[in-house]
Amino acid sequence: MKAILNRLINHEQLTKAEARDILVQMSEGKYNESQIAAFLTVFMMRSVGLEELEGFRDALLDLCIKVDVSDYNTIDLCGTGGDGKNTFNVSTLASFVTAGAGVQVTKHGNYGVSSISGSSNVMEHLGIHFSNDNDYLKRSLDQANICILHAPLFHPAMKNVAPIRRALGVKTFFNMLGPMVNPASPKNQLVGVFSLELARLYGYLYQKNNKKFSILHALDGYDEITLTGPTKVISNKTETMVIPEDFGLTAIDPSAIYGGNTVAEAATIFMNILDGNGSAAQNNVVCANAAMAIATVKGCTIQEGFDQAQDSLLSKKGLARLKTLQQLTS
Repeated sequence: MKAILNRLINHEQLTKAEARDILVQMSEGKYNESQIAAFLTVFMMRSVGLEELEGFRDALLDLCIKVDVSDYNTIDLCGTGGDGKNTFNVSTLASFVTAGAGVQVTKHGNYGVSSISGSSNVMEHLGIHFSNDNDYLKRSLDQANICILHAPLFHPAMKNVAPIRRALGVKTFFNMLGPMVNPASPKNQLVGVFSLELARLYGYLYQKNNKKFSILHALDGYDEITLTGPTKVISNKTETMVIPEDFGLTAIDPSAIYGGNTVAEAATIFMNILDGNGSAAQNNVVCANAAMAIATVKGCTIQEGFDQAQDSLLSKKGLARLKTLQQLTS
């Protein structure tokens, strides 16, 4: 590790194979906590290269516990996190709204590291059972149209890294990897990223496989569509800018999408919205993100996707999906 750190400090880049091997050795306990922390810190000081990101991704996919849902046409709605904005759990809410609109979702998530409440924090607070049992996950898809993939259950090789990430409490390149290492390998992906540079890296990597994808980066820094301004969207075929008016809406103030100070507060906001008691701004942000997911899978326009998302949210079809998951858990 000393030699690797010296190279990185001298601004050298790792090859794809080197990046993969380092993560594999990390999983095998070859490095101590100080070495891992130093390695993570280097990538907070400089950007991750394309080959490095690809190597890290390949290592985690090789090491993870796979989920076989290849018979299902699913999508994952997942953000990198790390934008430091403390919004409510937009992608998780949009996942249930998308499921309510008839699109099956394999939602990959984790506890919050650089945020107060990650997807798994809220799901756990609401009584959702985390499992890596393939039959249970398929049953969730069949009955609720959505299954929850709690990352630590599928990436046990990273148990050496998790406490270090928590102790650091800031975004690392693992934030960048989260959406890329869904163990179900969904055929469709809606992913939000915290920088335009990372959006382009994702675009290069996703072009190499057969996934249908939409990558989102709001120009004011959010890793999702927030309707606070324009959002860059990179997909298989196009690169475009989406503005609130494309959904028939006007821009909102960032304070309208605040996420709370505790997990309990985040869960209360989550349920208020899913239960039809959200503000217009909250509802519209959720539906805008769900619209992009629906459009990615169905090939419809984002306005058509938005109409379907609104119907799912306001008729409480999304809420019904959550209740079904809760019943499967009990």
